[in-house]
Amino acid sequence: MKPSYHLVQVIEVLTRYGWCQSFDFSPTGRMCIRGAQTFLESTGHVTTIDRGKAVNYLQTQLARQGVNMRFWEWNDLSSNTFRGVEAMISAASDLARKNGD
Repeated sequence: MKPSYHLVQVIEVLTRYGWCQSFDFSPTGRMCIRGAQTFLESTGHVTTIDRGKAVNYLQTQLARQGVNMRFWEWNDLSSNTFRGVEAMISAASDLARKNGD
């Protein structure tokens, strides 16, 4: 699956199961960005290579926003909301799509 579609699926997983911070998988089944990616990879929806490309787009999008941290650290910032996380992932997906990924 192309990185742009994978990132859209990450949003769908977080919407369906719930978004969380501080855990890849919370005790109640919610997930952070990295947890949703792991779920999608473990169920065969994305390859390791395409997941890695998607991570690069996440990092590029954060850098464009002036953020110099790894995406899973950014996910856990207390100031973040699901809407903000969703917007960042969506922007990363758009960037991937514009680059043919």
